[in-house]
Amino acid sequence: MTTRAVSVHDRARLAAFLRRDAPLHLYALGDLDDFFWPHTLWYGLEADGELRQVILGYMAPEVLVLHALTGDPIAEMGALLAGVRHLLPAHVYAHITPGLQEVLADWYLIEHHGAYDKMVLAEPGRLAGVDTTATERLGSDDLAEIQALYAASYPGNWFDPRMLATGHYYGLREGGLLVSVAGVHVYSPAQRVAALGNIVTHPSARGRGYATIVTARLCRELLVTVERVGLNVRADNPAAIACYRRLGFVRNAGYEELDLRLMR
Repeated sequence: MTTRAVSVHDRARLAAFLRRDAPLHLYALGDLDDFFWPHTLWYGLEADGELRQVILGYMAPEVLVLHALTGDPIAEMGALLAGVRHLLPAHVYAHITPGLQEVLADWYLIEHHGAYDKMVLAEPGRLAGVDTTATERLGSDDLAEIQALYAASYPGNWFDPRMLATGHYYGLREGGLLVSVAGVHVYSPAQRVAALGNIVTHPSARGRGYATIVTARLCRELLVTVERVGLNVRADNPAAIACYRRLGFVRNAGYEELDLRLMR
């Protein structure tokens, strides 16, 4: 069998491949949506006309975010990474399946940013047990408050204000101040998927279950228009993982986040 690395531009072809393991490729599926598609590039490993692996590059404002995720065995994804690494920019932030960093080690200086779990909402019935009446939908008028909350609660958090246009950011106030927010990194009604993100609670308001409340509201609203809801969470954050499990999420896969800078 002869394989080759190719650039892929056919969204239907990409969707058919990614849906073979939709929970693993939830972010990539969402990025097929018109809202995200112009900011993406896609590489595939092709064998006799069949896609065997797919890599997504999302052109974020400051750095290309690369998704190279696969199940076992990882050899084919390794071959694809090796085949396209010369096309990648000097600075890349990568989400990759463990073991694949060896393919990049002789090209890039690698800074590890931790191990992460991918979780998917498997028991949505649990959401009904959470009282979300204190929450509210947030929009562009709340941008300054949202950014201030992220600065105080989650320095370095990646937040794209464009995502407020999805209508799926929800918050909770205490004494009139915004103290907890849950939103999305990816939302695609066309692909029927969403990925949660930017979920924070102000340090002064933690331990009161606010993250659970705003996340439950977010999930309920998303399930009106999507079928699959997922998220990424640091594997060493037991409090967050416990919160998501209470809401019906289960672990699907693990991956690593790496900051890659081309060797000079």
